[in-house]
Amino acid sequence: MKRLSSLFLVSLLSGATTLGAYKLFFDPSAPTDSQLSIAPNYTRNVSLGAAENSDFTAAAESAVHSVVHVKNVSVSKIPTNPLMEFFYGYRGDQQQTQVGTGSGVIITQDGYIVTNNHVIQNATDLEVTLNNNKTYKAKLVGTDSKMDIALLKIDSDEKLPYATFGNSDNIKVGEWVLAVGNPYNLTSTVTAGIVSAKARNLANNGIQSFIQTDAAVNPGNSGGALVNTRGELIGINTMISSVTGSYVGYSFAVPSNITRKIVEDLMEYGNVQRGVLGVEGAELNSTASKEFGVKLTQGFYVTAVSKKSGAEKAGLRKGDIIVQLDNQPINSYADMSSYVNTKRPNDIVIAGIIREGSRKDIKIELTKRELLNYDFNGLELEDIGAAEKKMFNINYGVKIKDITSGNLLKYANDLKGSIILNIDGAKATDIETVSQALSRKGEGQSVRMELITRKGALVQVITQ
Repeated sequence: MKRLSSLFLVSLLSGATTLGAYKLFFDPSAPTDSQLSIAPNYTRNVSLGAAENSDFTAAAESAVHSVVHVKNVSVSKIPTNPLMEFFYGYRGDQQQTQVGTGSGVIITQDGYIVTNNHVIQNATDLEVTLNNNKTYKAKLVGTDSKMDIALLKIDSDEKLPYATFGNSDNIKVGEWVLAVGNPYNLTSTVTAGIVSAKARNLANNGIQSFIQTDAAVNPGNSGGALVNTRGELIGINTMISSVTGSYVGYSFAVPSNITRKIVEDLMEYGNVQRGVLGVEGAELNSTASKEFGVKLTQGFYVTAVSKKSGAEKAGLRKGDIIVQLDNQPINSYADMSSYVNTKRPNDIVIAGIIREGSRKDIKIELTKRELLNYDFNGLELEDIGAAEKKMFNINYGVKIKDITSGNLLKYANDLKGSIILNIDGAKATDIETVSQALSRKGEGQSVRMELITRKGALVQVITQ
């Protein structure tokens, strides 16, 4: 009897356990893990499957119709071979045709298209194919090679689908984004990823400030759209970071706020109106903070203020730390450059600075970059214009406007008007790159410069 009672008790317990497991895992009315009471009067709510529930179809459907395929046809002469001509007769000028492809984004219903400068560079003929397979000849409106942006225009009898600009300042690291383009001539390709970083600087001059994403971007995606989950344009896909030339995990896009400002400038003025603060310096980190003797490890430390600049007129001085521009926090030079690149000369910005441990807000009127001079040890420098570029057959350089002091003063008559091509082996692209390079020089450190004199001689000089 005892044995029978024991068997009955074991059976009862087994049945209860089985019933409990069924109620817990299979019964729809049973409480789920997100509703289980963990402690008295405490319930844990868990959101599961957020990524799986994200729906990109509406954003993708909107974006693919505004993204186009851009074909760049360039024609170049092939050097003739005198020996072949001697044996086989005169063959005349021979030409070689090269075809490059990329992507673009329609930004107005009347046919303005934004793409990368490198997609259309050296083109003799531009052709654009829409998502509906209609093809149009395109004309070049203007370019900004510094930010790798170009603006095209096509003429159509119908209103075209176009992308709406989003605010790239509002995107967050970890936010979902879609890259839309034509990689390897595969039209209307959509890939998804997240924003990996903002204000990523990949250039020595610090002008460029990219959105970094892990959405797959390959050759042919250049000039295509980076959109958020609402389908708004937040960037123009520009490059990948890869040893092989194909996608390996990271891609980069020019932020939409910068792109929009460039496009508006090209439409209204025919060139890019670039305003500058007029400061040189370095972004802070542990090493730089120790060197400058400051406690902050984030921000932009001012080492010099350019003459005639808005910063000088506003009273900025060496030792100030810029930590904010308007409502944008400034943690690095790329942050500052990214924000200023959305502004024009004569625009007003409010700079939040730390001076001698105290916070101050200073109103600064941005200066036109072409009017800005830079002084270094008696050398007064300025950007070169179209006349100098044509005269010396160059596309970059910085002009020595005057020499007022220093160890080059005795050579002033020979060096005034010369064009600096590089400094310590680095390209002297413009005033901004030169000022950044020279601001890192310590007291008494020598600087080696390669330059072209007014007479066209290529010389090297060393100054301190």
